[in-house]
Formats: sequence, C-alpha cells, structure tokens
Amino acid sequence: MGLRSAQKKLFPLRGIDGVVRLFEVELQKAEPDLALLSLVLGFVEHFLAVNRVVPANVPGVRFEPLDPGCPSSCFPTVELGLLSALYERFTAQIRGAVDMSQYRRPAGGSGRELVKKVSDVIWNSLSRSYFKDRAHIQSLFSLITGTKLDSSGVAFAVVAACQVLGLRDVHLALSEDHAWVIFGKGGEETAEVTWHGKGNEDRRGQTVSAGVSERSWLYLKGSYLKCNRNMEVAFMVCAINPSVDLHTDSTELLQLQQRLLWLLCERGDLDRYPMALGTLADLEDQDPMPGRESPLSIHLKAVESAKKYYNNEHIYPFMFLAGYHYRHRNVREALGAWAEASSVMQDYNYFREDEEIYKEFFDIANDVIPTLLKETAAAAESGEEGGDRGEAAEKDQPRQAAALSALQDPECFAHLLRFYDGICKWEEGSPTPVLHVGWATYLVQSLSRLDAQVRQKVTIITKEPEPQDDDDQSSDDPREGRRRGPRRESKLEDPPPPPLQASAPPAQAAPPKKVGGEGGGRRRSATGGVRVSESEGKARGASPSPTPPAPPGGPVVTFYSEKMKGMKELLSAAKVNSSAIKLQLTAQSQVQMKRQKATPAGDYTLSFMKRQRKTL
Repeated sequence: MGLRSAQKKLFPLRGIDGVVRLFEVELQKAEPDLALLSLVLGFVEHFLAVNRVVPANVPGVRFEPLDPGCPSSCFPTVELGLLSALYERFTAQIRGAVDMSQYRRPAGGSGRELVKKVSDVIWNSLSRSYFKDRAHIQSLFSLITGTKLDSSGVAFAVVAACQVLGLRDVHLALSEDHAWVIFGKGGEETAEVTWHGKGNEDRRGQTVSAGVSERSWLYLKGSYLKCNRNMEVAFMVCAINPSVDLHTDSTELLQLQQRLLWLLCERGDLDRYPMALGTLADLEDQDPMPGRESPLSIHLKAVESAKKYYNNEHIYPFMFLAGYHYRHRNVREALGAWAEASSVMQDYNYFREDEEIYKEFFDIANDVIPTLLKETAAAAESGEEGGDRGEAAEKDQPRQAAALSALQDPECFAHLLRFYDGICKWEEGSPTPVLHVGWATYLVQSLSRLDAQVRQKVTIITKEPEPQDDDDQSSDDPREGRRRGPRRESKLEDPPPPPLQASAPPAQAAPPKKVGGEGGGRRRSATGGVRVSESEGKARGASPSPTPPAPPGGPVVTFYSEKMKGMKELLSAAKVNSSAIKLQLTAQSQVQMKRQKATPAGDYTLSFMKRQRKTL
C-alpha cells in the first residue's frame, strides 16, 4: 500500500514552505504518517548536511534557491516518485516480515510478543558493523538507503512500523537519554526495543520497571514522556541534525527545524515536551523570528512543563535555561539554574548508564563554571582599571554592572553551594561513585574567586536524616516510593521534620533573599532548602517546613549531603583550605542506601576527564 491520493497532491515539495505544508496537513489527522514525514526529513537532511555537494552533481535531484537573491542557499526538491518508492519499500518490508495472524492481540492493545517481533524486524535490517553514534542516521531514510540507525532511531522506527501494521496503541516513550515503547490499554505496558550507550547490548522485549525502581536518571523514576502521534512528530523534528561538520551548520536545516517546531508549538503539541521547547528556545536565541515569544519565556515554559507534567524530575530544562543565561553572561541566573538542575539530580542514584548526565555535570563543574567565574573576575579587574572612560560605555552600564558585581553577590556563592550539595547527595547511596580529585580541584578554584566576606554572608544550615529502623526492610531508602508525589514535600511528610542544628536562628525573622534563580521558583523555598510550591505550602499548612531566617540581606542554604555538611566550616573560612576540602569531597560517601554494592575506597574513575568538552 502506497501513499494516499491526498498526500500525493502535495508533491513535489519545494523549499521549506513545501515541507512545512506537508507537516501541517499531516498534523491535522488523527494519525499523521510517521514513515512519510521521517523519509521527507531524512531526504532533506541528507542533501543539506550529509552529501552537501554542488547541485548539478546530483543526478535525479533538483535544487532550488530559498532566496532568489542568494543562489548559494539551495533546498532539494522532494519529488513524488523517489519518496513514493522509499515509502513502499519500507511498508512492504514490514508487512512482509510480520504475519499478524500468528500473534494474539489482547483486548484494547498489542501483545509483547508482537512488539518484540516488530523490533526484531528493524533490528535485523541493520548493518552488522557501523558506528552507532554517528550523525545523521536517525531517520527512516537512513534505514532504507543505508541500513543504519542510531539508538533512538531504532525505537522510532519500531513505532512507525507498528503504525504501518495498524497497531495504534504502540507509542514512543522518551527519557532524557533513552527511548523505548509503550503499548496496551492506556499505554501501561513498556518494552525495550533498542540499545543504550556505545555497545550493542540490549534488553529488547523487557520492561523498564527495573530501571524505574533503581531510581536511575536514565528512566526518570517513571516520569518519562508518553508520546502521542503528534509528539512523535515533534521527536523527529527535534532529531534533525543540521551539522555539516564540526564547525558548520546548515542554515536551511536550522530554518526548517525552527519553522516546524513553531508549527507544533502553536498547536499545543509541545506543551508536554520540555526538551523540544528548550530546542526551540535555543533556535530563537540564535536567530529570532519577528513577533514570537522571547527565548527566555520559552525556556521558562519548558521548566514549568517539567514541573507540571513530570513531577519536576527532568534535568535538561534547567540545563537549557542555564545555557541561555551563560551565553548572555547572566552569572547569578546561570548559577541558579545549574543549582536547580543539581537539586533535581540529588534524588536519583548514579549508575553507569547515566554517563551522559555525568558528563554534563562534570563539564559544568570543572570547565563552564570556572571559566565563567574567571571571565567575570577579569571583567571586574578591567572595569576597575577603566572606570574613568566617560560616557563611552554608558550604554552597556547596566549589564556591565551586573557582571562586575557577580563576585560580590552572596547569592552566587549560595547557588554554587547548592550545586555541589546536589552532586554530593546524588552520589550518596549510588552503586557508582561520582566525585574524584578532579572535581575538588575546580571547586577550590571556584571558591577562591569569592572573597571571604562574600562567603560569610551566606548562612549554612544542615538537615539531618531520620534514623532508619533496622527491622523495616521496606524503608531502607528514605527516598523510596516518592516517584508519584511532590519531591521535597513528601520527604518532609513521610518522616517528621528533624530538629535543625543549634547554629540556626530559633525564630522567624525577615524573609531571606531568594536563592532559587529564575529557573526554580517552585522547586526550593526562598531558603534554597525545601522545594515546595506556594500553592502546595498553603494546602499543607498543618505541617509547615522549618524555614530558618537569614541575617539581614543574606541568603540561607540548607545542606542535605554528608560531604557538604562536613565542609560547612571550611566553605566560609577566611582562607580556603584546599587540602581539607579535597580530602572531604573525595572521601567515600558514608550514607549507605539499600541494594548498594560495596565500592573500594578511592575507586573514582577519571575516564570522563578525557572527553571533548561541549560548548554552551
């Protein structure tokens, strides 16, 4: 079965407008044709990024300039004959390999054996040997023409194949670094259909319940995206890779991706897709379209989406927001967003499969933040030297003043402390260590950028864990079983709130400054310690959170990790004791959670230090 007559009438697709029109028509249907749309995007990406050659050298493919005044800006015309042949080849391959009569289909959905069979068909059609993480192999065009797919591309191909077979209950499930499928009545069943990471090891056909119960970031403790068809279209749009090489992007692909994401956003199809909103915001930051929302407002919308629909379990909305502030040199806001990301991370356990988010935090702690503080310090010195330049720099005065005052801002130090406290708490109870001496070196360097007077303006309090009952095997992990409810709130409600240290002021005084930054207004309170929204706090007034006051004008930070509690005095000392801080930060965590494997002291991998740095 080939393309429908209504679909054929839209061809040939000329320029970006032609492709956008096809997507617009398909998105109006209850079942947009995933295979067709993926083949179109793959075709366009191939000739704009993979095989970007002189148009005359491509037989059978016509190119037309996007702008008549700029002949070098060319876009391949998508002809009906070629796309129809690719489409028929994919559908025939799937229908010929799966005999639907051999599989029982329970009422209301598909069976696990059938889903596994479809994944086998896609899996067995791939080349036996190729680099699984290479670029531009995410679409069905790559599968049909080159028998290559990346990890998430395999999961998408399985969903598209199930749609070809009429299995409308099979949908894509997405975490922030992995993909699988959901099926059955209400999408309650899950099945792995692809690999994760660099190896070929896979768990195809198995559920993801083990990963969810382990509290690994890879499965987001169950707060993953359960896509509908339009969100699956958004996934393929987000997967567009505009890179021509390491230093060049295709402007045509960037424009196409931006137009398609706006089409989806205006329809409301991105409301439950925080990473897609972050991608759109980054595109708007690079090349804003007139009359659209600001990039910052889109980033904040992504953060709110993660909070509203996914229990605030997602990391990347805060990473996107921090990247935006970093590029605009909003030091305090960037540190605040990274602190919020770390606050989310602290309630996960670290496993080897979470390597990608480890790399992100490692780069931020050991490259991005030190560089940002170094540049800010250099700007402060140059500002002091050039203070008598007259009216020449008055236009940049507000922004420059903010940059120059960042190192004198105690809230910046408070955000830095919250960032490291979250990392240390993430390590506690994890089967794999996180911190090593490389982290400690850059922590000391970052602390040295801040004067002792600034650091001493921050009040540090500690939250002691509740003692565990040895006879209660079901509550070895005080963080267990909080996937469905509000994070910090349930942590305070399940056990009674412990008494604060004697160092905390005893009575409520003037409210302290807000430490949460722009990205995390709901995750932590103004103290940076308890993540409860205003509405939640009012609804649970019978058990108010113990919020200590701050000295006038100074922020308050609550430490949850044992390592940061041990460094409390060191962090505010007049002189930074680098040796003591390094010993404390790299010590093996003393908080043991259930199912934790014994880890030899000092077994901290250095392999991640060798990876190429990412840029924000």
